[in-house]
Amino acid sequence: MILVIGCFMAILDGSIVNVALPKFMTLFGSSAEEVQWILTGYMLTTGVVVPITGYLGDRFGNKFMYIWSVAAFTLGSLLCGMAWDTTSLTIFRVIQAIGGGMIIPISMSMIFRIFPREKIGAAMGIWGVSAITAPAIGPTLGGYLVDNFSWSLIFTVNVPIGIAAIFLSITFLKETPIQKNIKPDIPGIVLSTIGCFALLLALSEGQDKGWTSQYIVTLFLISGFSLLLFVLWELETPQPLINLRLLNNSVFAASLVATSISTVALFSVVFLIPIYAQNLLGYTPMETGLMLMPMALITGLMQPIGGKLFDKFGAFWLGIMGMSIVVVMTYYLHTLSLDTSYRDIQLILAVRAVGFGLASMPLTNAGMNTIPRFLVSRASALNNTVRQISSSMGIAYLTYTMTQRQTFHTALYTESMGVDSLGVQQALSQLKGPLAAAGLSGGAAEQASLGVISGMVARQSFMNALDDTFIISAIIIALVLPLVFLLSNKRVEEERKRQDKMYAHMKPPMPEPPGN
Repeated sequence: MILVIGCFMAILDGSIVNVALPKFMTLFGSSAEEVQWILTGYMLTTGVVVPITGYLGDRFGNKFMYIWSVAAFTLGSLLCGMAWDTTSLTIFRVIQAIGGGMIIPISMSMIFRIFPREKIGAAMGIWGVSAITAPAIGPTLGGYLVDNFSWSLIFTVNVPIGIAAIFLSITFLKETPIQKNIKPDIPGIVLSTIGCFALLLALSEGQDKGWTSQYIVTLFLISGFSLLLFVLWELETPQPLINLRLLNNSVFAASLVATSISTVALFSVVFLIPIYAQNLLGYTPMETGLMLMPMALITGLMQPIGGKLFDKFGAFWLGIMGMSIVVVMTYYLHTLSLDTSYRDIQLILAVRAVGFGLASMPLTNAGMNTIPRFLVSRASALNNTVRQISSSMGIAYLTYTMTQRQTFHTALYTESMGVDSLGVQQALSQLKGPLAAAGLSGGAAEQASLGVISGMVARQSFMNALDDTFIISAIIIALVLPLVFLLSNKRVEEERKRQDKMYAHMKPPMPEPPGN
């Protein structure tokens, strides 16, 4: 539970700030682009620090690093609450993200070290509650605090919780084995930092700057070149930052890809539904957050159940059943319209959450359970790095798809609905009367009527584009299903034995005496 507290805070703060961006624009007199860096800075910093957590956990101990990462996050939260302009808030968010980015992989690797393999499903199920529910709860909590109290509370609410987590960690957590003989992989750190930073920045700004713009293309080239050098270096150096040879483990590799796709499945709803609810249906951020709340609660309830079932039955059947529900219900989301009721949306998302809660953690656990314990820190760093990049890539692709389909549907409606068409003329005649009665002259009433029709076309085009994007999302999520066949109990057990035999000559170091 101590590990869950830190993880929940770190993930929550990734989404709780979103609803406060308009407030920051008014308060600090900043542009939308300047305020966007409050989010982008946090995301980029998190992506950069995750790859080095494996080394830091092995070198200094996971307990030590967990305490200091929570401390950095808490300090950053306190400073954010005291920010006086956009620049200071962005800088303080970076400090917050240094701690927040490390908390998640470190807490995950500690769980795999603390619990025996036969109980890891239940433990990860509880840990996963924070990873799944925090993104959905964030907008609701953020909207409530901003509307009813002060914007600074979305940051300073972390301070007492963080302080409590630090003291609880010092008192109850046990240190993991410390490897003093390993050296930092400086070239790997530099190359991974450049590559991840450039890639995540390109993915976050590609839609605004243009995917074919020189700025975005340059970022992709820098990222591709840096990550290629990173891979070549990591395969040659005796003490790599991220042990890419773990990908020779077919079960772990399949689990990694499946987890990445399931991350896209999570964010396809957490990202698209608020756009639909606020931009098309006119709900407030608070109402949108409450719309997502049943989904978050059901997912949180199903996570421990899915974990417990994983310990008993393995990942195969949970993955097949759970992800099949997710695929079907994601596809069903394409039936959403401008008239869909609030309760119907909640019901669809709730049913979808049952499947996601059952399958998400078992997909991760199956692969991590085949990793020798002394390598779980490096495996956790790799897992979370891939998860971070895949979520950014998923959001970028879904945004691109939605924009392109909106353009397509707008052009389609425009071609079929000329000013002289029967439907447009009928709509004009119905609109002109009330507008003329409101005092508009004949020409002005006609122009206003055309403006109303144009707005209706744009709204319906946006709705159709969202429906198309949900179909694409369902197709992407369906790619998980073939991978689940590589996560059967038989394959997991065989791969675990193979890995134990492969690394039998590498004895993990013993923990240092208490107090060191």
